Amino acid sequence: MSTALVTGATAGIGLSFAHQLAERGHDVVLVARDRVRLENVSDELTAKYGVGTEILVADLADRAETGKVAERLADQARPVDLLVNNAGYSLKRRFLDNDISEEEAVFDVLARAVLVLSHAAAGAMRVRGHGAIVNVSSVAGQIASGPYSAAKSFVTVLTEGLATELAGTGVTATALLPGFTHTEFHQRAGVNMSRIPDFMWLDSDRLVRDCLADVSKGKVVSVPGPQYKAIVAGLRLVPRGLVRSRARTVHRPGK
Repeated sequence: MSTALVTGATAGIGLSFAHQLAERGHDVVLVARDRVRLENVSDELTAKYGVGTEILVADLADRAETGKVAERLADQARPVDLLVNNAGYSLKRRFLDNDISEEEAVFDVLARAVLVLSHAAAGAMRVRGHGAIVNVSSVAGQIASGPYSAAKSFVTVLTEGLATELAGTGVTATALLPGFTHTEFHQRAGVNMSRIPDFMWLDSDRLVRDCLADVSKGKVVSVPGPQYKAIVAGLRLVPRGLVRSRARTVHRPGK
């Protein structure tokens, strides 16, 4: 039985990962800010799947608390075989309307934490000769829609580079690029998504199943849903000027 660590594990895509990994027999280390929600998820996974769970209360906007999670990933006495960097959130207002401290906190969660935790996990996994890292990015990283989009672009490229560096070690890295997904994400950000057509929405459970299948195949970039596969492929061909102009009218497709 192996162990998986999931950040942002109490809601949305992270919660789906926690359930599906537990269902497959993995013990799960759950990371989030809210202890009560973590305890509820832990109890549910133990009761439903009979797996071991561990709780780490951590705000990944805090460097010291991120360091504690990194220490857990680096602990060879308690190996983590799969890391899912999922934690994230978004701000409702535009970049220049936010206080820079707010933007820095989001960046620390979306980008810096992924950098630090990927480094800790990959180093430990490489020594053991096996393991997998999933970094939850976004289709938004393919467009030009402010700091959120930029951070997700960073996550995708970081993961691609890491996958190249890990080639032949037995350790894989996969960037997951979801589009609009039915979770708490947009509600928490205070964003009205009523104008998005139904066919553009993804189901988080199906998304996670498809991602884990891609991880087992060693895929470096996982794009769930045929609509988003087509969008991502198209964006690679469209002139960036057109991408920038469209980004003014389309809200970033978060997790």
